[in-house]
Amino acid sequence: MHPTSPFPTTGYYGPKYFCDREIETQNILSMLTGGESCLLLGIRRLGKTALIRHVMGKLPKGWTGIYLDILHTENEKEFLNSLASGLLQSIPEKSPFGKNVWNFIKSLRPTISFDALSGIPQVGLDVKDTPKQVKDIFQFLVQQDIPIVVAIDEFQQIGNYPGKNTDAWLRGLIQSLPNVRFIFAGSQQHILSSMFTEPGRPFFKSASPLKIEKIDQQAYAKFIEEKFADEGRSISPSIIYQMLDWTMCHTYYVQLLCNRVFQTGKKFIEEQLWHQEANRILQEQEPFFFHYRSLLTIQQWKLLKAIALEKEVIEPTSKAFVSSHNLGSPSTVLRSLEALQSKELIYKEYKKNGMAFYGVYDVLFQRWMDRQV
Repeated sequence: MHPTSPFPTTGYYGPKYFCDREIETQNILSMLTGGESCLLLGIRRLGKTALIRHVMGKLPKGWTGIYLDILHTENEKEFLNSLASGLLQSIPEKSPFGKNVWNFIKSLRPTISFDALSGIPQVGLDVKDTPKQVKDIFQFLVQQDIPIVVAIDEFQQIGNYPGKNTDAWLRGLIQSLPNVRFIFAGSQQHILSSMFTEPGRPFFKSASPLKIEKIDQQAYAKFIEEKFADEGRSISPSIIYQMLDWTMCHTYYVQLLCNRVFQTGKKFIEEQLWHQEANRILQEQEPFFFHYRSLLTIQQWKLLKAIALEKEVIEPTSKAFVSSHNLGSPSTVLRSLEALQSKELIYKEYKKNGMAFYGVYDVLFQRWMDRQV
């Protein structure tokens, strides 16, 4: 399956459309083949899911990869259904292992439905003892006697389940699987980190961490130039670097802008063209930015705007920052910071020297705010 442009914004279409991440890919593969599980961290829309798919495609011969995204799950039963669905979706039905998977899933007496557009199978299991059923699935994987990698995307979601000890019984099951490695991934880094670094937590030190950063600008520029050239288009390095600066080299936004520019069909990409497409994107997004405002208190909205304008804020409670943006008291700022983090509108990151800073998730919101000043 090929994307409609060489710059897809969702999904994974193979190594041809995947930029760089060579070191990260090799590091994850080394962990898995060495018997370790991996904790994959990074802010939203940097391409974690595509990286997982990329790694799955490079697993050693004889290995099998299973992927599930549990962001939409709200309880243990939905986790079970997501696990069973991920099993069916990840293994080719006509392969020997695939036949075993289908026979096993059918033995659980599920309700199996198929998405009308994609044809992807969805599994529904009506059970009273979810941990036992999850254990049965894991035991089935153990019986296959082949190396298996299970990638659980947005793993921090299990912390929101009503059951208080989900992580405890799940960790108990996972540690008894000799042939199964895990990739735990997610974008709420502060929650995931605490799950794996606090000594009192069940998943303490159960996976080796790997944090992904933005793709190197030079590597991304080379990739973009090549993709346009492959389609008979011409784009100069200076134009590419302007686009990378505007999108702050953030994977999703780079892909979005390049995709829009590519879709114009123009053979020669000029500065005016990418400006035109960037303007169009901001106009489309404007209703969402106004919606942010309706979701927030006045103080939260003012803080979000201030961080967007500053790009990186190291000391959000400093007198200079608070007074220059009229944010009230430091205690008000702290409450607003917590609220904006929980709503995933801002994130907390660390520089290479260990210094913490806050930034806004949505690069387009930042660019829109630049225009409002």
